[in-house]
Amino acid sequence: MRKSLVISALALVAGGGAAFAADLPAANAPMFTPSPVFTWTGFYLGVNAGVAWNNGGSITVVDPVLGPQSTGVGSRTGFIGGGQAGYNIQSGALVYGIETDIQGLTNGGSSINWGPYGFLHVSTSGNGGWLGTTRGRVGYAIDRTLLYVTGGVAYGGFNSNPLNGSGNATSNVGYALGGGIEYAFTQNWTAKVEALYVNLNAGDRTAYVTSGGLVYTVTGKSGNGGGIVRAGINYLF
Repeated sequence: MRKSLVISALALVAGGGAAFAADLPAANAPMFTPSPVFTWTGFYLGVNAGVAWNNGGSITVVDPVLGPQSTGVGSRTGFIGGGQAGYNIQSGALVYGIETDIQGLTNGGSSINWGPYGFLHVSTSGNGGWLGTTRGRVGYAIDRTLLYVTGGVAYGGFNSNPLNGSGNATSNVGYALGGGIEYAFTQNWTAKVEALYVNLNAGDRTAYVTSGGLVYTVTGKSGNGGGIVRAGINYLF
């Protein structure tokens, strides 16, 4: 009788051990590693390039005999490129931040000898100079995709006056508004496409030109603004 009880106990222990062993993970089973959670919070640096265009403004000549005579100078389009730096803070799906950038401009344009005024040669071709902005950004994050609007101060020579002679930019201050989309394709690298409206109206410039014994008043008005479409890449620290 005692021998029978010992055998039954050993069988019960062996069965329980086998069941416990079956519940253990296999030695070679792959371990699950969750993907790191992405956040837009942090400092970033990047570069960008694209196209920029703006209104070239207009020229008015006050003829002592005929009175004011006006003509448009035409728009300018060219390459824009540079770098940017900024900082984001993410709270839930909302992303707040500030960004500053500095750009180089190469704006082609027009060159005119205006009608009866052979002395008046206006050139808006040549180097467009430089442009910078400092803007706030507010966006909505869908995981690694960020949709955002942006706005702030702009400065530089994007809207130079046609009486600047060679068309090279002078320093003006205005504003920039726009928006874009940015995507994080790794934990640290993001790519974006952005569009901005920039207005750096330089105001009027006036020159007095003497020709044939007569004095002509020549006034140049800068353009009313322009646009930028650019792509960029950022490294998020």
